[in-house]
Amino acid sequence: MRGRLLAGIGLGLAMTLAGSPLLADGFTNCTKAAKASWKPVSEAEAAARAAGYEVRRTKIDGSCYEVYGVKDGKLYELFYSPEDLSLKHTKAK
Repeated sequence: MRGRLLAGIGLGLAMTLAGSPLLADGFTNCTKAAKASWKPVSEAEAAARAAGYEVRRTKIDGSCYEVYGVKDGKLYELFYSPEDLSLKHTKAK
């Protein structure tokens, strides 16, 4: 009985932490502008290329353009504001 209770508590804790924003991988708050005013994602890719990155993948994460790029053999996540294409955060993987 006690084992089941501890297992249930452990499972509940694991599920809570899995959905926690503290463990989120990305940076998601880049702009409050409406999506209709966002610049094309291709311009974020072009900005990454201009900064010397080989672009591998791009996606929208929250209100950011998240560009995965390789530079000097390392993989990076670059977070751009879709409003003005300013670089908000960079994360080495």
